[in-house]
Amino acid sequence: MPRFSVIVPVYKVQAYLHACLESVLEQSCSDLEVIAVDDCSPDASGAIADEFAARDKRVRTVRLPENVGLGRARNAGLEHATGDYVLFLDSDDTLTPGALQAITDRIEETGGPDVLVYDYARTYWTGEAVRNQYADRLTQDGPAPFALADRPEILQLLMVVWNKAYRRAFIEEQGFTFPPGYYEDTPWTYPVLMSARTIATLDRVCVHYRQRRRGNILGTTSRAHFDVFDQYDRVFAFLDAHPDLASVWRPLLFRRMVEHFATVFTNPDRLARGTRPDFLRRARAYYRRYRVPGAPVAARDRLRHGLVRLGSHRTYRSLAAAMRLVRRVRGFTDRLRRTARAAVLQAHYRVQLRLPVRADRAVFSSYWGRGYGCNPGALEAAFRAHAPHVATAWIAGPEHHHTLPSGTRALSPGTAAYWTALARSKYLVNNVNFDRRLVKRPGQVVIQTQHGTPLKKMGLDLQDHPAAARGQDFDQLLRSVDTWDYVLSANRHSTLVWERVYPSAYTTLEYGYPRNDAFHRASSRDMARIRESLGIPEGATAILYAPTHRDYRRTQRCALDLERVLRRLGTDFVVLARAHPLHQAPFAQGTGRVVDVSGHPSVESLCLAADALVTDYSSLMFDYANLDRPIVIHADDWEAYEASRGTYFDLRTSPPGAVARSEDELIDIFATGHWRGSRSAQLRAAFRERFCPYDDGRAAERVVRHVVLGEDEEARSVREVPLAGPRPEPADERVGPRA
Repeated sequence: MPRFSVIVPVYKVQAYLHACLESVLEQSCSDLEVIAVDDCSPDASGAIADEFAARDKRVRTVRLPENVGLGRARNAGLEHATGDYVLFLDSDDTLTPGALQAITDRIEETGGPDVLVYDYARTYWTGEAVRNQYADRLTQDGPAPFALADRPEILQLLMVVWNKAYRRAFIEEQGFTFPPGYYEDTPWTYPVLMSARTIATLDRVCVHYRQRRRGNILGTTSRAHFDVFDQYDRVFAFLDAHPDLASVWRPLLFRRMVEHFATVFTNPDRLARGTRPDFLRRARAYYRRYRVPGAPVAARDRLRHGLVRLGSHRTYRSLAAAMRLVRRVRGFTDRLRRTARAAVLQAHYRVQLRLPVRADRAVFSSYWGRGYGCNPGALEAAFRAHAPHVATAWIAGPEHHHTLPSGTRALSPGTAAYWTALARSKYLVNNVNFDRRLVKRPGQVVIQTQHGTPLKKMGLDLQDHPAAARGQDFDQLLRSVDTWDYVLSANRHSTLVWERVYPSAYTTLEYGYPRNDAFHRASSRDMARIRESLGIPEGATAILYAPTHRDYRRTQRCALDLERVLRRLGTDFVVLARAHPLHQAPFAQGTGRVVDVSGHPSVESLCLAADALVTDYSSLMFDYANLDRPIVIHADDWEAYEASRGTYFDLRTSPPGAVARSEDELIDIFATGHWRGSRSAQLRAAFRERFCPYDDGRAAERVVRHVVLGEDEEARSVREVPLAGPRPEPADERVGPRA
């Protein structure tokens, strides 16, 4: 008997079925059966299912003699299911890598619940993936398993069948089946959740819910959408048959029904124009039939409830026209307000530009206002320590103000205070460029800190790489470069690159990177504290996985199956997974031994916590080398990356450690100990000698002494710093990285 039965109803999905079935069969948890139900599909879907069944004995094709629809096709699959748990997967959707293993682990943790609810992400034809907006309802905090009455907020999730795993014995005991027609999930999901004695949640995206550009059933205009009324008749019939449940759940289900009717009605793709008045009249009749007197309605839903309660299409059209007019007027007013505000702020800026530059003011920012950190963060701290007469301010979005130290003033971009600071502060420090409307004044000093040693092509070199330079205004870039007075460099390689690709009259300060000072100042106690805050078990080997951005890909995905890697390496390893800032969503689910740290404010802290770094072409390797801890390069697409982005040297011939060209090679490097062997240490030493000659914990101090205090001799003495300076000890004070 398999652990899972995955039921896949198949109808007119020949373009998507391969991806669907492969996503199941490639799961690391292989204890499963796939039941593909061919619902008399007129295309090649049935043949595709047969091909999979022929090559994998876990796949079984059930062929129906006539088209019966999604619900009855699922019933046919249920009749053949033998697994402990049943999952339903629509044939144009996919399971995410490692989903079944995560579901297995959570089922075992929670004692085998009747229903396990997991998360999904909508995936669009553009490549964008958007996680369910109610994902917080799936928190695993608190007792588990639980009854629905203990966490009724679960019903706020999308009421679909395919985001849950069902204990098959429970389904058979209760006799649940799917009805015919559209919206067949409704009279299945509500009764199942209300009847379940035990429910658990898994806060992980397990399904990618494909949003098809055309051809989605619910996006098809048809009178079949009237089936929603019959489905709610079935839901309330279930409640009538279970009075103990009706007293608790009837008010909530009445509200959900009304909201569902309003959603169907207001969606322009579902109802034909001539059927809309009839739909609204029937919705009104159902409102009256199932209304629960006194049932509270949230303020945000009152308009939708009023629409259904009145049931007048003319009223709705008049109201909709009025709302469109209100939105247009509001939009015009908002645009007018924004234009006026921008004009006032620019006038304010022009006034401030006429006032004296203040030598006791410095303003900092990094990564387009994302928060405190990187080289500007280290310099801001050095300003306060070594030039306390200079007051500092930091530009960041309000959502990042909590990251700022108490000693610096917070500035929100676009405010009057922001423009005042840019106009009157003597020192302007950033690791990217400031607002293009910045006017560089005589007496102002702009420090461009950069944010990494360049492996990939930068600046003017991108002119020959249009994929990477997409949208780059090179004239504007050079105008910004001409405002720079100082550019920081960590090594001779960086200096030569910066001065060629950003040509101007600035002075290069080849002092090392201020952000790396933290690596030389941290104690074993500091590192142990960071590891504890990240939940790294005592004695575990922590691998920081930090890939870079791919210009040649429209979407950014994780190149490794991290959970598979960890299963192969054993329980002594954990992975801290950090997505590139340009990757809008985390690529790890943050469960078990894979911890997503994409939102962590300090990459330096993550480096200090990690026993090894796995990356591809990220500049983080140059910084991490300061720790003299193992680095492994995962270069599975070097040729494509080099062709699209361009690089300054072949990393494969001058790496900081072992190089893996595939996931299996990466696993082998760790499994055999090669990641921390003598050859890896030799490569790392040569890499450090080339790229980390000046990092000694005092780079930020040298910049401040040179630029602010004018102590040229002190700044020049950096070139005498030996390579083998002080380095942090491992967090547990043992020699070398953990095994």
